[in-house]
Amino acid sequence: MSHLKLLAATLKWHGNKLLEKQDIARRVFLHGQRYASSGTSEPFLSGSNSNYVEEMYYAWLENPKSVHKSWDLFFRNANAGQTYDPHLPGQLERKASFLQSHGLAQTPGKAEKLVEDHLAVQSLIRAYQIRGHHVAQLDPLGILDADLDSFVPSDLITTIDKLGFYGLHESDLDKVFQLPTTTFIGGHENSLSLREIIKRLENTYCQHIGLEFMFINDVEQCQWIRQKFETPGVMKFTNEEKRTLLARLVRSMRFEDFLARKWSSEKRFGLEGCEVMIPALKTIIDKSSEMGIEYVIMGMPHRGRLNVLANVIRKELEQIFCQFDPKLEAADEGSGDVKYHLGMYHERINRATNKKITLSLMANPSHLEAVDPVVQGKTKAEQFYRGDTAGKKVMSILLHGDAAFAGQGVVYETFHLSDLPSYTTNGTIHVVVNNQIGFTTDPRMARSSPYPTDVARVVNAPIFHVNADDPEAVMYVCSVAAEWRNTFNKDVVVDLVCYRRRGHNEMDEPMFTQPLMYKQIHKQVPVLKKYADKLIADGTVTLQEFEEEIAKYDRICEEAYTRSKDNKILHIKHWLDSPWPGFFNVDGEPKSMSCPPTGISEDLLTHIGNVASSVPVKDFKIHAGLSRILRARLEMTKNRVVDWALAEYMAFGSFLKEGIHVRLSGQDVERGTFSHRHHVLHDQEVDKRTCVPMNHLWEQQAPYTVCNSSLSEYGVLGKSRG
Repeated sequence: MSHLKLLAATLKWHGNKLLEKQDIARRVFLHGQRYASSGTSEPFLSGSNSNYVEEMYYAWLENPKSVHKSWDLFFRNANAGQTYDPHLPGQLERKASFLQSHGLAQTPGKAEKLVEDHLAVQSLIRAYQIRGHHVAQLDPLGILDADLDSFVPSDLITTIDKLGFYGLHESDLDKVFQLPTTTFIGGHENSLSLREIIKRLENTYCQHIGLEFMFINDVEQCQWIRQKFETPGVMKFTNEEKRTLLARLVRSMRFEDFLARKWSSEKRFGLEGCEVMIPALKTIIDKSSEMGIEYVIMGMPHRGRLNVLANVIRKELEQIFCQFDPKLEAADEGSGDVKYHLGMYHERINRATNKKITLSLMANPSHLEAVDPVVQGKTKAEQFYRGDTAGKKVMSILLHGDAAFAGQGVVYETFHLSDLPSYTTNGTIHVVVNNQIGFTTDPRMARSSPYPTDVARVVNAPIFHVNADDPEAVMYVCSVAAEWRNTFNKDVVVDLVCYRRRGHNEMDEPMFTQPLMYKQIHKQVPVLKKYADKLIADGTVTLQEFEEEIAKYDRICEEAYTRSKDNKILHIKHWLDSPWPGFFNVDGEPKSMSCPPTGISEDLLTHIGNVASSVPVKDFKIHAGLSRILRARLEMTKNRVVDWALAEYMAFGSFLKEGIHVRLSGQDVERGTFSHRHHVLHDQEVDKRTCVPMNHLWEQQAPYTVCNSSLSEYGVLGKSRG
């Protein structure tokens, strides 16, 4: 029904516009009377003259350039209302008489066609906004479609004959149409020819960027995205930005090349085929820092982790290289995990903004997506302790593989926690390294959805697909994604459609299962060479400058490799994803693990028990059944007896007394599954009025947070870390 109402409103609007245009036409004809001499027997607009002017006017409405410039000026003046004043005495009567005598109101055919064509063009624009991504050129290999549907929508103008879908024809291509307010392809122009409209829509929606956002319910958010991508000329970079991008690509690719040369028979889960991910992450961090973010917490799987540690977090290269030494011994107790699961915490100055930024890459022993809610929990905790309730200072970035993003349920669980009041981190930027393959599994056997990213649609997160062999497109998309998160505090997905140059790991043979794909991959020119050739050709950099950049980073790697040979002992302090001041001293050395006395006085326990048995808010009506439970709890306190619920109350309360924040989260934790806890009381007469007695123990105490979660049995365990 809503669609019918919308159509009716649209037709009414166009009908009103048509009446306005007809009225303007009539003004034009009345204006012509001024040119009639008082001594002539036939007025200027009588007979064939009026038909001629009327035809000229309708031609001008369709395309102002189709008439002589003198007529264009004439009609524009009439359009501005400069030739007719309906308030002058007698004007309305003379106008009606004039129209009737010349039959100028009887032209419904052309007017109807004009409205129908404009409606058709609006539908065409909307079709590109909704479905343009289906024909976007996303696969760098040129052999697959990023979406498994792999069809060309019938309402996209991929061939001239498809104009007929809208009742338009090839002869309409040079007609000019008024643009609706739901598009920005015109820039400063309010109207464009149909040919230009189609061209600009194709440039926006059908090239190396595929946009999915029209499912978002918020009109303002849709308009924001349209403006960011449709406005002509938005994706332009300065020469300095291009040189920075090239330098970042050099570091990303040469790091992988260096590891391949030095440890050719080692597993490292390299980033080859998606080297653009490093400058992509750095762009997100740069833009976020510019918008006020001070702390970025990241989670990722194994692929590319060493490169992220080296070139995004900026871990010392020698500490990474020494991990390849099989004789490396641990100096203290702790993780003995493989190098591509380890994490890191680092504070530094962001060079792009000259602001301090803290980066934390979470350790991920589970290899894939289990780290997602843990990252969100840590982000929530950091926001809590910094008082960052709106997520303006702390944010999270999650990296995913395409197969795991579509296949693992924890991804869905984490998304469904993203907007819950007690769990939200105010928006996460998801970056999918879309290799278009799992370990050995073809996408057609790995998911039922068209894209691996479709799970994000459930929370109205915009999804930006981008061809990873177009570095500038990737940088622009990542900049917009960072701006989106820090503007709307909502999740956003960047889908880097790329390829995996080697097998699942460096020792694996992918030709066993994907022979055709890997024949193409072996022919594929690396993205660094493509982009360098482009910049050299347009004069942005010289070949010598490019080669010097490569030599400079190679030298850095070689020097770090030499230093790494001196490292024979692994120190846990070098691989922490948080400073953990309670466990490590300032130098990162472990503190002695002693257990202090944990007992508390009986008076303190009695006080907690008494508060737990009361309603510490005035005029608060609780359920009669709950009154019996509280009386029984008070009786237990007097008799120096505790059950599970009261013992829990006393334990939590003792932490709060010492200034330690307690957060209890999970399914039904506020009341308790067996109706035993009742940490949140509900007023029986005032809707949504609640009381948490635990927050009324003392005037000076830590806050107590108790919050029900979605019915998640896995993801919420990680998120509860907050």
